[in-house]
Amino acid sequence: MPRPLTLLLVRHGQSEWNAAGLMQGQTAHVPLTDLGHAQAAEAARQLAALRPGALVSSDLRRAVQTAEHCARATGLPVRTTPALREQGYGVLEGRPSRELWDVVDWTDPHWAAQGGESLAELHARVAAYLGQLCAEPPAEVVALVTHGDTIRAAQAVAAGLGPDAMPAVTPHNGTVTALELAL
Repeated sequence: MPRPLTLLLVRHGQSEWNAAGLMQGQTAHVPLTDLGHAQAAEAARQLAALRPGALVSSDLRRAVQTAEHCARATGLPVRTTPALREQGYGVLEGRPSRELWDVVDWTDPHWAAQGGESLAELHARVAAYLGQLCAEPPAEVVALVTHGDTIRAAQAVAAGLGPDAMPAVTPHNGTVTALELAL
């Protein structure tokens, strides 16, 4: 029986668009705020105590900046991958989040904004990546620096749940969520 893979899911620190209440999705250039850097440094401190053996990050700027804090705290190099990106919201990215409550169908896992990605597509992307990690784990404990919806998708995949049953609660910015994965 293979040992389960331990994932330490780090949500990026607060970004400028988090602070402004804008929908980020896969917009690549959004940096962390000063608070976001402080949150990332604290998450990195917590992460270092858990002793991951590998560090992988989403390639979006806010995640990479968070991962750089984690790399300094752990001494691990950062590998990036688009597989850990946030759910894409297409034409809705950059718009105020509060304006989108009546636009987005939050109950349909197959709904996607024009040019975006549905929860079902996000779930499939994350499931495929986690399957690759299990097949060829870079370490017994792997830190993944990523995004709120991506973490929720990973939690669902690990629990054997589909995109229609993803957890409703998104981890806060700059938090570390441990997950055992045995696919």
